[in-house]
Amino acid sequence: MKVSDYIAKRLKEVYEIKNIFLISGGGAMHLNDSFGKYIKYTTAHNEQALSMMAEGYARVNQKLAVVNVTTGPGGLNCLNGVFGQWTDSVPVLYISGQVKFETTVYSCRELNLRQLGDQETDIISAVKPFTKYSVIITNPYDIKYHLDKAVYLAMHGRFGPVWLDIPMNVQSAMIEEEKLKDFNENVDDCENIDTEQINKVIDKLNNSKKPIIIAGYGIRLSKQEDNFYKLIYKLNIPILSTFCGADIMPSNHNLCAGRIGNLGQRAGNIILQESDLILSLGTRNSIFQVSYNYENFGKNAYKIGVDIDNSELNKKTVKFDISINADLKYFIPQLLEKCEKLNTEKWVEKCKIYNDKFSFKNTKEYNTKNKKINPYYFVNKLTKLMNKNYIMITGNGSACNIAYQAGEVKKGQRIFWNKGCASMGYGLPASIGACIYNGIYNNKKNKVICLDGDGSIMMNIQELQTIKHYNLPIKVFILNNDGYISIKQTQNNFFEGHMVGSSRNSGVSMPDFNKVAKAFGIESVKISRYTDDKDLEKQINAVLESEKAIICNVILEDDYIFIPKLLAKKLDDGTMVSPSFENMYPFI
Repeated sequence: MKVSDYIAKRLKEVYEIKNIFLISGGGAMHLNDSFGKYIKYTTAHNEQALSMMAEGYARVNQKLAVVNVTTGPGGLNCLNGVFGQWTDSVPVLYISGQVKFETTVYSCRELNLRQLGDQETDIISAVKPFTKYSVIITNPYDIKYHLDKAVYLAMHGRFGPVWLDIPMNVQSAMIEEEKLKDFNENVDDCENIDTEQINKVIDKLNNSKKPIIIAGYGIRLSKQEDNFYKLIYKLNIPILSTFCGADIMPSNHNLCAGRIGNLGQRAGNIILQESDLILSLGTRNSIFQVSYNYENFGKNAYKIGVDIDNSELNKKTVKFDISINADLKYFIPQLLEKCEKLNTEKWVEKCKIYNDKFSFKNTKEYNTKNKKINPYYFVNKLTKLMNKNYIMITGNGSACNIAYQAGEVKKGQRIFWNKGCASMGYGLPASIGACIYNGIYNNKKNKVICLDGDGSIMMNIQELQTIKHYNLPIKVFILNNDGYISIKQTQNNFFEGHMVGSSRNSGVSMPDFNKVAKAFGIESVKISRYTDDKDLEKQINAVLESEKAIICNVILEDDYIFIPKLLAKKLDDGTMVSPSFENMYPFI
């Protein structure tokens, strides 16, 4: 059997891969041919977008996604997506074509060449810092070993991307399957948890008066959502959500205490600072989540961290009093079995009061009738109208920040973005990947929404043709602020409004998106004003109820700002100083 056929066949039959994401190229021609024979594939118009499609597919599927690209620019264009999957723990297998091994720089390392073969790139050296496993395969009989090891590592321990680079002479080599080298390594997946640690956690919970849980994306990755809900009901403990785990807690849940971070909800940040015990589950507590003033994070609390990645527990930001290196698929069931209800009724009630008092609706009048639309009001209204079967994927900037602060989540609903790399251009291709998943698994109930900013969608706007080609019924809402509003805010705050590369007058302009939609043959509408709530709901529902792909161009008010937020101060000596975590702008 040919090596490329073996790869495709094994991925289909052993790992049950039903779809791969592929852009063809000469350096991957045998791989392209074999995947085309064995597995359904989805193409794109740029490899960066292709990698992000794979991420959207993997996040919804909660299983491995596979990408096939060619040598040189094919692989290099994927790096943005790979890095986002590294930071956000998304399992994606990359299989790149490569020139014949004898014309690679690997074959003559002693010469320190920059390139030898046509379009050749040392892709393994490029991706090694942000993949769990990356290797160029030089011996055809090692293919089973490297393929199985890559898949295993992508899906065990902390999930992440892996990369196999396969030279042309290896792709086309003929092998005898019974002679292939096996992979049988056993990698520790943090199964063993010290009973004494569990008992200590329970003791600290029992002796706390104002405990909270920070719910991270690891809860979903470990497939512990159901046990997590049982645990919080049993404990009766307030829950704070994170950027990567924003869709774990329903907004209307009795124990939902808010969302935390630099651009979190004021109530969430206040509750965290007032708590006397923090149990952090499956979150790396990124700088954006804990702020640059990380010594101040949870300033009154005893801190317990549980994470599958021991390095995240030992970094210099949040210092835990107890660090437990464990997979939540083992930790949560053990804690659930042993814990008892806490005496937290008054604390839970106080958290509700904080959320009612500091709702974004009470801090500013967001209902801008007969004017351009405020994005907080619009996104809140949109997410209210979405039922639990809608999957929303956002780009970065306004789309994810405002969805995080003002969006409403139903139980079982998926709303996500990439927050580690936080790349512009993510929303549209990731939405395509999610929609491809629906089609592959015949999941007709779920509908996919892309919420993206005008600047972000321009980064991968060519993928509107992919939506058109595959007839994907994605609802694309473009938050149109005519530029890069996040950068405008930074330049207003720190450079006295000196705009550089962020606005129409400083070099960045946007097209008429309704005309763009027409050019791609996609239906579109524009929402720019409304007379009352019912009018806005009617306009949004017209988009949601469409059976086809549709673009909704939402014209936003000028120069809005993200609030509440942790606003750093610039001192006379140029030093940046971050406020206490609960002290968000506008100050109260």
